[in-house]
Amino acid sequence: MTSPAGLPPTGGGSGERQRLKLLAVTACPTGIAHTYMAAEKLSQAAEQLGVDIKVETQGSIGAENVLTDNDVRTADGVIIAADKDVDLSRFAGKRVVTVGVAEGIHHPERLIEQVRTAPVHGGGASGTSTSSSTNSGGSGGGKERSVGYKALMNGVSYMIPFVVVGGLLIAISLSLGGHTDPSGGLVIPKDSFWMDVNNIGVIGFQLMVPILSGYIAYAIGDRPALVPGMVGGWIANTGSLYDSEAGAGFIGAIVTGFLAGYLVLWIKKVEVPKFVRPIMPIIVIPIVATTALGLFFIYVIGEPISWVFEHLTDWLGGMTGTSAVLLGAILGLMIAFDMGGPVNKTAFLFGAGLIATGNQEVMGMCAAAIPVMPLGQGLATLIRNRLYTEQERETGLASLFMGLFGISEGAIPFAAARPAQVIPANMLGGAVAGALAGLAGVEDAVPHGGPIVAVLGAVSGVPMFFVAVVIGTVVTALTTVALVDVSERRRKGQPMVDGLAPQPELALAGVSAGAGVGVGVGVGAGSDGLGAGGGTATAHAPAPRTESTPVSAASAADASPDATADRSADASAGDSAGASDDEVLSGYLTAQTVKVRLDSGDKEAAIREMARLLAATGKVTDVEELVAAALRREEQGTTGLGEEIAIPHAKTDAVTAPVVGFARSAEGVEWGSLDGTKAKLVFMISVPEAAAGDEHLRILALLSRKLMDTGFRERLMTAPDEAAVLDVLREIR
Repeated sequence: MTSPAGLPPTGGGSGERQRLKLLAVTACPTGIAHTYMAAEKLSQAAEQLGVDIKVETQGSIGAENVLTDNDVRTADGVIIAADKDVDLSRFAGKRVVTVGVAEGIHHPERLIEQVRTAPVHGGGASGTSTSSSTNSGGSGGGKERSVGYKALMNGVSYMIPFVVVGGLLIAISLSLGGHTDPSGGLVIPKDSFWMDVNNIGVIGFQLMVPILSGYIAYAIGDRPALVPGMVGGWIANTGSLYDSEAGAGFIGAIVTGFLAGYLVLWIKKVEVPKFVRPIMPIIVIPIVATTALGLFFIYVIGEPISWVFEHLTDWLGGMTGTSAVLLGAILGLMIAFDMGGPVNKTAFLFGAGLIATGNQEVMGMCAAAIPVMPLGQGLATLIRNRLYTEQERETGLASLFMGLFGISEGAIPFAAARPAQVIPANMLGGAVAGALAGLAGVEDAVPHGGPIVAVLGAVSGVPMFFVAVVIGTVVTALTTVALVDVSERRRKGQPMVDGLAPQPELALAGVSAGAGVGVGVGVGAGSDGLGAGGGTATAHAPAPRTESTPVSAASAADASPDATADRSADASAGDSAGASDDEVLSGYLTAQTVKVRLDSGDKEAAIREMARLLAATGKVTDVEELVAAALRREEQGTTGLGEEIAIPHAKTDAVTAPVVGFARSAEGVEWGSLDGTKAKLVFMISVPEAAAGDEHLRILALLSRKLMDTGFRERLMTAPDEAAVLDVLREIR
């Protein structure tokens, strides 16, 4: 139980003024630099204003300095500076300000003033998304993602594993256990092992839509909204419940998710007798919301969906004698629109039904359009990977694989996350593929699509079939990239996460994916934001030692995945011979990798200079690959953190051990920092691929915190030589 919020204390009974006691939580999508920078800035501002504050950081190495029930009970207010969902239920009854993490870095004093008069959190939401509009308290809130966007991304992140697992299992079972059958498409023998694998994949696909709906609702209305959201999603995807041959698919799930979430929020506002309140969230709200939403969809929304399906089928039937190019374009548009919804199913069943009449060209048009969406979206993540999060890039690879097997649902996560950009791009590519297939007279003898049917011999006119697929895929990919890039430019100047111009973070280039996506579930997103893939370099003979010319680089420690976040620097220093209490950053930064004057005047030259400096340690086997890996990371988003700081970094086998360096630039190097400052304090970090785990994150967190200390930065800038610089850096503990 938390004590109710009142006016912040301004004095005690004895006339002695009490200190305001605040709590804060900082978090960012990748959970490294900005999380700790915001925490440090808030702590500094609170000290200057005479306010007590305790800050919980939710970083890549887990939650640290966790707020206890007693902390919450005695607090006067709470500041949430986060660009991802933070559980607010524990702060019920407290004044809460919710803003993006950048506000915590740039305007900590303003946030401390805002919390004094902030609204009291009612405890009805599980995450920051539901409170952002009311709790931001002014200037900071406008830079946070909208409630709808966060809810949508919450649903997408939970849906992705079901899409990938279900789609890949179906694809594998079809490729290894299936064969073509003119009467039944790609057929897997009944009672076979591969049929069982296929059935498991089908279950994953069946759960995909309810999961999307359920977790959209959950992000809005908390746990009571989960059941109505999931049940509503299942109803939306089951057309037989409202006399339709096709369900509403993922678009219907988005609708039911938002309806369920806001319906639950509305029910929560209804005043009920006190004795009923304990059972409201576990019995009353779920039952009422589920029943109301289900009946509403069946009797109100379902009827129009059935009508659309029926009349689209009749309309297509009347077009069979028209231009093949026009018909192919229309079928491609329909196939690409909702990927499993009523419009898609209408086109697919129309083509499949004509196979029995001897007209296989219509199915050929559909077969060419079916793989374009997943292939195009997967290709887009490869063309401009900086526009996508690691989660989306990993999903893109799975989408490419599903596209080869004609599983159009592989593109659903992208369409659900960015419908305004992805659906038009899908439709354009699908229309192009369908029109080209119609123009070439491509035929498909089985009711299935994608390259797999051509490989298995079910398609006539195979060369033109692949031409249509390839051109449609490229059109989809290029259009998607263009539309997403335009969307990013419109948001220029705001903190961007979730794939659109992410904040400059310490995400190591080349890191392979871990487990965990978005809100804790997913496909292949690493916990630290990660950089764009960039292959590992093969080991060559150690580069010859060079004179200490360039700037050095900051690095991360070598640790196993099982290492605990609170492991001390002394324990981790065992990797370095001769470790002592005087070593800097666990021994990874030495006098050999410090330079008091950086000679280069631009970013690329500075990175190259620093890489050569690191090579002087004998730990760099391929300077060019190290430079390339660091530049690949820069393509995803600048590593200029502001405050005249830059921390370029790379994770690559071009180094044999973690190594950290530091250099100073008197004039500053343009690094693209959000605050417009040139980088004068430059750290570079290089870590081998095998250096997985938490130790390098721990060092980055320590470094990020300490660099927020103005006095520390001034001492670094004025240190006269390498030895003096090392003395200053030893303050990092």
